[in-house]
Amino acid sequence: MTENILVTGGTGTLGRHVVDRLAAAGHPARVLSRTREPYIGDLRTGAGLGAALDGVGTVVHLASDPRDSSADVEGTRRLIAATPAGTHLVYISIVGVDRHPYSYYRRKYEAERIVENSGLPYTILRATQFHNLVLFALEALAKAPVLLVPAGTSLQPVEIEEVAERLVELALGAPAGRVPDMGGPEIVSVAELARTYLRVTGRRKPVVPLLMPGRVAAAFRRDAHLAPDHPDGRGTFADFVATAPGRSGYGTRARR
Repeated sequence: MTENILVTGGTGTLGRHVVDRLAAAGHPARVLSRTREPYIGDLRTGAGLGAALDGVGTVVHLASDPRDSSADVEGTRRLIAATPAGTHLVYISIVGVDRHPYSYYRRKYEAERIVENSGLPYTILRATQFHNLVLFALEALAKAPVLLVPAGTSLQPVEIEEVAERLVELALGAPAGRVPDMGGPEIVSVAELARTYLRVTGRRKPVVPLLMPGRVAAAFRRDAHLAPDHPDGRGTFADFVATAPGRSGYGTRARR
């Protein structure tokens, strides 16, 4: 079968699941990489994008970097500039990016607007935080004698494989614009998520909620990042931790 799908960020935490599911569905995808043959391309400079996009009918744009202020916005602009007219662009975003002051979320929202105004047929899916990222954060916080967590803050974590499944459905379907948000099956306080993590992993230490200052923390307390009307996920955080303690899959390029 002719390859006609390109995945940016295909070697990342979400991207690996998307690529595997596309292959299982009979649609092997090209993975854009700065170093890996044969589809070498760089969203930071635009180099190699034309060749990587040649003959592609769908692009699943997952590449993102919270540490780089230009990665999402400028990278999306360069990708669109190199993408042939009529190509279906599928973009993964985050619930609440249009109402949250967190700088990374604002950049994701700007990238959304670039996609919407690109002239390309597109689909945008917003998802809540992945179980992997929550576990990654709690693993880091649990290194201290006391596990300090933000007070008054809840999350709606979702299983990353379920998001990948939804993205593949969207990539193989017709362009749909911005589709309904995708959230996890339950909204849980960060303190309770921390206690779940400690309980499932057999650890004991105090969990201490701490009121965090600033506009970003206040927005999280207002639940600007939640999708209460879309508890679409099936797997809970407790289920995830029980099968993957210590294996969040996140490193220095964690997103969300």
